Amino acid sequence: MATFRAFLRGRNEVPPVRTNASGNVIIREIDRRNGNGRSGDENNGGDRNNGNRRRRNRRLRFRLSLRNIRRVTAAHIHLGRPGENGPVVAFLFGPNNQGVSFRRGVITGTLRDSDLVGPLAGSSIRRLIREIERGNAYVNVHTRQNPDGEIRGQLR
Repeated sequence: MATFRAFLRGRNEVPPVRTNASGNVIIREIDRRNGNGRSGDENNGGDRNNGNRRRRNRRLRFRLSLRNIRRVTAAHIHLGRPGENGPVVAFLFGPNNQGVSFRRGVITGTLRDSDLVGPLAGSSIRRLIREIERGNAYVNVHTRQNPDGEIRGQLR
């Protein structure tokens, strides 16, 4: 199963943002049946005989850790390479118009095919995984002070 990470900093924003905020995200591919089996491996929760079902069962579990950030309004996965801004394809948090502040905080969740939006709406988690593997996806955390994004990190 694939695991992806990103370190989020203001200097990664386009254009860069001066901030003391930082964060990191870990995203893991999981099997729907037991949360950790590999597709195609019956002993680990996969389904050897139904390739179409395996594709539909893919999920991404995420853990977004934030530090020293004020009034977070949203966190997303966007398509885009380093140095370029791109469209939102999945919501990790929000929208929350008032914003939530963290000295240290963690946001967790699970993404499924139906959670994909924008250019990936109606597509599959597998397609998002391919974009991440190609270096074409990043996580962006938006705040009241920096609505276009305060910290950002490329998924690898």
